[in-house]
Amino acid sequence: MAAHEVPLWGIADLRGIEAPADASGASFPRAISFALPMTPAIMASIQKGPVPAYAEEFTRKNDRINALVEELERELKGRGFRALRLAASGRIDAEKLISEFPHKTAATRAGLGWIGRNCQLVTVQYGPWVRLGTVFTDREAQCGPPTERSSCGTCGKCVEACPAHALKGALWQPGIPREEILDAHACEQWKKEHFPQYLEGRLCGICSSACPFGRKTLKAGTGPEER
Repeated sequence: MAAHEVPLWGIADLRGIEAPADASGASFPRAISFALPMTPAIMASIQKGPVPAYAEEFTRKNDRINALVEELERELKGRGFRALRLAASGRIDAEKLISEFPHKTAATRAGLGWIGRNCQLVTVQYGPWVRLGTVFTDREAQCGPPTERSSCGTCGKCVEACPAHALKGALWQPGIPREEILDAHACEQWKKEHFPQYLEGRLCGICSSACPFGRKTLKAGTGPEER
């Protein structure tokens, strides 16, 4: 993975948590986690809701992540290691609104950032204005120090911005149940009712757009340029 395209990545130690397993039933002890930054100008434009450029950017980043994790999985297996890629977006339970494994869990354990009050990964470099990729592996590697505390402080701008009132304002710490931070069903229902034209009602982004860490990216001009 090219450094200019994947500026933020690390290795997560997954021991002690329920991690995916391969076909033999053996779970993976580690994961490679990486983040692709979103275009700051686009993220700043969705304070009142998604726009076509955001939907296009979201899809483009997901497609690129899926290509990268497939390439990385193939490379690891070619070198004799076990590996399993995780799709950029996908759910295994439509009722509980959960995926096979949370990308942000691997990301916090790799030290890429923390979970904000918006229930998204927040990075120092790009705020929550990123999309995440994950590849599980048994390859020996030095794991990054896991993030164990939130850096949101007293900020609650995302909570104030959420039109669905789905964010509960709780400060993240490892192991906290998602339900203490986010009412996922309220969030889902709002998106489907108000933005059905964007990826079948799966997009909003208002809380993400409000994050000061993301806004710093816009001011610093450190994100990718809009295409």
